Amino acid sequence: MKNSEILSLSTEELTARIGEERNNLTKLKFAHAVSAIENPTRITKVRKDVARLNTELTKRKAAANSGKE
Repeated sequence: MKNSEILSLSTEELTARIGEERNNLTKLKFAHAVSAIENPTRITKVRKDVARLNTELTKRKAAANSGKE
């Protein structure tokens, strides 16, 4: 997922996408534990996508809080 895609999402979409990606990460980890998945680097990519999404969400919350003061 590119940063431009993340920036174009609304806050609600961002929260929903974080949930979806975390669910996807859990499934990938479970599948990899049971039997080796074809491309184990997908786990790393999904984990980094979750981190990017969380970073943007935190940035937006901080901007909203600083605007209230």
